Amino acid sequence: METINRARKTPESTMTLIRFVEGRYLPFVKEHKRISTYHRYRNMWKRYLESRGEVMLREFRTVDGERILESIAKDNDLTSTTLAHIKALLSGIFRYAKRQGVINSENPMRDVVLPKGKPPGETHAYSLEEIMLMLTVLPEPAATIVAAAAFAGARKGEVRGLGEVRRGADIYFPVLLERPRSGAKDAKEHGPSSGDRATRAATGIAPVLARDVIVPLATKAGGQWHGWHAFRRGLATNLYRLGVSDKTIQRMRQANVGVTQRCYIKTADSDATAAMQQFERSLEHAPNMHLSGAERPRLM
Repeated sequence: METINRARKTPESTMTLIRFVEGRYLPFVKEHKRISTYHRYRNMWKRYLESRGEVMLREFRTVDGERILESIAKDNDLTSTTLAHIKALLSGIFRYAKRQGVINSENPMRDVVLPKGKPPGETHAYSLEEIMLMLTVLPEPAATIVAAAAFAGARKGEVRGLGEVRRGADIYFPVLLERPRSGAKDAKEHGPSSGDRATRAATGIAPVLARDVIVPLATKAGGQWHGWHAFRRGLATNLYRLGVSDKTIQRMRQANVGVTQRCYIKTADSDATAAMQQFERSLEHAPNMHLSGAERPRLM
């Protein structure tokens, strides 16, 4: 009982999991982690855990962690990988609570056993031909954003970040921001208010762009939409098809925007530069590519 009594001596330990996550943990993640990590954690919390978070931190036990994961697995058709991510999020929450002195007990998620989930499905990597098809049929700014995802290997959070600044969204994405909501009869009557516009800018342009522009046009042209992350896989796959070494692909694929600005531009070696130039030359001979030289995105 000594360990339990020590844990109960912390007044903050009486707060609920919801209060701690939304008031302390998520703000911490937003300030200290990548914005894409913050969005992923927040979305996972909202979708799977918030409704199960009324328990007090000091009352949370390993058995509660297992019951929560079993409940989530029962209510949602999730892969074992997703369930592992949810467990990792909960574990990270309690690690942070312990580091902040909110709880003094051991991490209750440490010994939690994952429930059985469905096996992970096959992932997709866009081929060069699929990318060229999209660039041929998509209008601006969709074509440029797809090019950025396909040729720079941008993460989904980075693509989403293109619409996070309202000024940038108003300048570069006016058509998308002014689109009537689904089912609206009159764009003037049902067009988004300034508050709606700010909300879309804050949440990013990627979901709206995919739903309203890319999916309909790509499907009509005979293509399929496999999500934004398939562009990152596609970059590695297409470079491999062109004969680029695994080591060079790994160096290029792991650099995020911050690392690129601080280090990559200064230290990009001849192999990495030659790889992107080889990729660019291949675009000139790709089928279904009808953009002029001035319109074609430059990779280097």
